[in-house]
Amino acid sequence: MKALFCTDGSKISFNAIYNFSNWSKREAIDAICVIDWNFLPEDVDVEQSDFNISCSNMADNILEYTRKELEKTGLNIGKTIKMCGGVADLILEELGSGEYDIVLMGSHGKKGLQKWLGSVSYDLVSGSPVSVYVSKHRNSAKKVLLAIGDKNNSAEHFRKELQKLNLEDKEIHICIVNENPNLLFLEGTLDTNWYLKIEQEQKKYAYNIVKNLEEILESMGLKSSRSVILTGIPAQEIINYTHENSIDLVILDGINEEKKSKLFSNQTEKRISDNVSCDILIIK
Repeated sequence: MKALFCTDGSKISFNAIYNFSNWSKREAIDAICVIDWNFLPEDVDVEQSDFNISCSNMADNILEYTRKELEKTGLNIGKTIKMCGGVADLILEELGSGEYDIVLMGSHGKKGLQKWLGSVSYDLVSGSPVSVYVSKHRNSAKKVLLAIGDKNNSAEHFRKELQKLNLEDKEIHICIVNENPNLLFLEGTLDTNWYLKIEQEQKKYAYNIVKNLEEILESMGLKSSRSVILTGIPAQEIINYTHENSIDLVILDGINEEKKSKLFSNQTEKRISDNVSCDILIIK
């Protein structure tokens, strides 16, 4: 797996590296630092000022510190990339090269995406063509929740991502949430027998998806510590589960059938990302 680590030099951004090193199989990680000059007035000629030299020196210092921190974690350092300009656009351009499988970033603030490095992170998470790993705080990196979706191919999406991670000696949880049938219909339009039938079909369908994922784990020499089928509002149930079980990393299947470019057209993923305190890996 080839990863691209995005850093602005802050200690918070390095939480992604510290935590990810406990899930990684030690493949090489490239580091990118983009110094934003979009805030400069339009009448400033960057090329003829000393600002471009300052940008270059600042990026060099940040990337040198990054190299030292990566060495501490045991991760292999690949190339370092320094740029000046529009942060999100330049990073997305680098990700669009097809060279990377995943992008790593830190999260500022306690309210998740709303304060991730400002609007830049929103653009990166929404526009990234590869899976996205976001870290908010340092954690023990021991418990992982596979929050599987209700699509038939969801388990296969997880297989591809899990093969890239080191899950030995990890506590693996599997969770799928059935939408409450009461929320799917207007009051009075559903009789009791029909409600029960829908509920039974939901449970049967969810059980088969969970069983499929458990078999995938077994084929990899892994086993889930706990598998649950919950009923309610998917985002809220997953948020509650991560808090109640002290989850360190939640993996979400962010792929949808229409393959929309904007991930957060799916409000479930957005709400989860906004409200959990653990790390998040969104599969693309």
